[in-house]
Amino acid sequence: MRRSRILSTGGHQPGEPITNEQIERLAGPLPDEILEGISIQQRFWMIDPDTGEHRDSNSGMATRAVRRALDAAGIEPAEIDLLVLATGTPDYPLPPVVNLVQENLGLEDCATLEIRSGGAGAVQGLDIARMMLERGDHDTAVVVGSEAISPVLAPIYLGRSPDSVRMRDRMPLYMFGDGAGAIVLRAEEDGPAGLGPAVSRCIGGTRKPGIWSVGGGTHAPIHEQLLAKRLVDLRVDVVGAGDFTPHMVTRAIAETLAGADLAAASVDLCLVPEGNVGWMLDSLREAGLMTAEWLALQDRIVDNLAQTGAVGCAAVPLFLDHEWREGNLRPGQRVLLVGVESTKWIYAGIVVDWTAARPQAAEPTLSAGEAV
Repeated sequence: MRRSRILSTGGHQPGEPITNEQIERLAGPLPDEILEGISIQQRFWMIDPDTGEHRDSNSGMATRAVRRALDAAGIEPAEIDLLVLATGTPDYPLPPVVNLVQENLGLEDCATLEIRSGGAGAVQGLDIARMMLERGDHDTAVVVGSEAISPVLAPIYLGRSPDSVRMRDRMPLYMFGDGAGAIVLRAEEDGPAGLGPAVSRCIGGTRKPGIWSVGGGTHAPIHEQLLAKRLVDLRVDVVGAGDFTPHMVTRAIAETLAGADLAAASVDLCLVPEGNVGWMLDSLREAGLMTAEWLALQDRIVDNLAQTGAVGCAAVPLFLDHEWREGNLRPGQRVLLVGVESTKWIYAGIVVDWTAARPQAAEPTLSAGEAV
């Protein structure tokens, strides 16, 4: 029986961290209670925040994350025979970002797949890769989550005085960051068990989007879209996300554990992006969602949101890489990964029995200007 496991992870965020003070200088302040609820202290952008000039790209960040993961596993790019990438902010509508990464890695021939499920996409990608590896289609896979949100944010404040930026438009600037994370998988006959089965579901099929990126698509004539104040308008329903996201997370945790036939007490680490932020915990309590699973896991839930910003598809692999390299995740431990997406309320979860030893020495993260 073929079994798949995680060999390594890699992460990349571009440039220097951008503090809340810098965002305030560019676009004005947020009320203290809102800033505290968001719980984000810094983020990284692939653009120059003062000029909007691009210093990197989605595919560039993704390639750097993949190379760092491969280095940690001692694997050459040529050994990859399946590359899966999740993103909501591609370099171009076509070709897919995954194939730009393939090109950057020098892979002439490789199975590829791109997923557009937002924050749930990387976890969905892990399960797809697991099934294809265990079926015997491939031996080595890399799953990537990458996001380049800052180019959409720059038009909100460039050329404007901070006091003219509306409060609802300031919110995304404080929330979102850019980055990429990568996970290397390998399947072996009768090898150690690693990845279990996953769950995935959209429970917002008739519900309005919580986040909506409008513009640059084919929903309306392009010549009409060009007349808009901003070609791409990022709309965030903060209240709606605050009300419904806890329901998604609660269901994801319960269904993932049930699908794997595991008790919450058997999980050593539960990675939920935004799992520890103030608004999430308050919403859970107010909605009566502090379930037995939440109570059992509450001291084991981790994320790195405060230091990275909300990074969409990159969140799960990027935060996982942080926990592994910090030594918080060791062989023999069990980790529950949960990804959620509030554009149409999608969740995905998977349990992983961890087998990868921490890298002997931390490899340097490539800066934005270095070759991919």
